Amino acid sequence: MYPFRKGSFAPRNAWYVATFSKDLGHELMGRTIVNTPLVLYRTEAGEAVALDGRCPHRHFPLAKSCLKGDTIVCGYHGIAFGPEGECVDVPSQEHAPKALRVPKYPVVEHGLWVWVWVGDPAKADPALLPSLTELGLEGEGLTGHTMFFHEVACRYQLLNDNLFDLSHLAFLHGTSIGTLENASTPEELEKRPGFVSSMRHIRDAPCPPLMHKLGAYPTERIDRSMGMASYLPGLHCGITRVSYPASHPQAPGVHISDNRVYHTITPSTPRTSYYHFAVAVDGTVDVAQMARSLAPVIDEDIFASAEIEKMIDLWDGDPPPELMVKSDQNAVEGRRMLQAMMDAEAAERETA
Repeated sequence: MYPFRKGSFAPRNAWYVATFSKDLGHELMGRTIVNTPLVLYRTEAGEAVALDGRCPHRHFPLAKSCLKGDTIVCGYHGIAFGPEGECVDVPSQEHAPKALRVPKYPVVEHGLWVWVWVGDPAKADPALLPSLTELGLEGEGLTGHTMFFHEVACRYQLLNDNLFDLSHLAFLHGTSIGTLENASTPEELEKRPGFVSSMRHIRDAPCPPLMHKLGAYPTERIDRSMGMASYLPGLHCGITRVSYPASHPQAPGVHISDNRVYHTITPSTPRTSYYHFAVAVDGTVDVAQMARSLAPVIDEDIFASAEIEKMIDLWDGDPPPELMVKSDQNAVEGRRMLQAMMDAEAAERETA
């Protein structure tokens, strides 16, 4: 499936964000991750649980059912399942068959998020996730804050592509967080297994319109080092460091601020995705004002991705070939790595 080879959608052997940790409570939550229906909740002891979301009796969605204690009671015929997926009660008969159970999926809470693994559970190693130090959530004096959750009407890779190539900030976000230098400044690219990143060092350039309007920086021209570190298949950590430019008469080169932003992209169905957005900032930042300011920016990214999805849907098969430009290098590397992950899973299935 575009932009991947026919038959490829998304890797299954990967950690995906299902929700923010703060949003998961002792109530049922439905998610679909890589076409796998899930029901999530916290036990009374606070443990995060992810079970298959389909009742094996008549396919009723367990997320539309009810929770009694730590037991899910199907809303259709009352068949009940415990937090390990085992059937504990069938009201219409005396015994609960052992075969009548639902799969349980590995879950880990890491950082601000609840992550679920819908692939081979033997491969679900939490060490595959980047450390909180690497993400800037520990050791940098920054505090993480959750902001937005969206269900987006587009395939997940369109959102990934948007974050692989930040030259779009100059145009899609040109009235808010972007300036022309976001496209014209050369990139520093890095790649390693499961990781790609891009960084631009923008020097003595105008302050972005939104930041100037809010008075975020006490100068009209700034130095910005900014980019995106992308951990495949769908965690993107944006990094921004701001300083006075060398030409500033009072404080040449003096540091002003650092921040991190986090975009997590989760494939739901072939044409729908989940998008969680969070930030990490120091204690001087008005987080509520930051959320109000950034909400329209995230809406612009969603708008662009959903509109591209509509354009792709005009073709019966894949759309015409893309005409690539220099700034696509990071996205191309990211796509290749994701395709390799899916190819490896396909090869394992063939030899199993």
